[in-house]
Amino acid sequence: MDINARELKAKLDNNEDFVLIDVREPYEHDEFNVGGQLIPLGSLPHQMEALKKHQNSEVVVYCRSGNRSGSAKDFLQKNGFSNVRNLTGGMMGWIAEFGAD
Repeated sequence: MDINARELKAKLDNNEDFVLIDVREPYEHDEFNVGGQLIPLGSLPHQMEALKKHQNSEVVVYCRSGNRSGSAKDFLQKNGFSNVRNLTGGMMGWIAEFGAD
């Protein structure tokens, strides 16, 4: 099940335990982000060994619009991750909901 901006903000505000991954490019991450670990989609396959410890954790992936993070979600699920959620609308949805402050 995916997650929307309001649900993600609540998780962040409540300091819930989950893994947050930004699959955008570094320049996009530098412009605005919500604290996710930067792993651009193209480098995700090379980070699998480091991410294996999170296979059974809740993982939330995000990008600009939700498309790249949708691909990241599929990739992670195909590689044994059991609880991956895509931020629907991505950072565009977040900014529309909360602004870029």
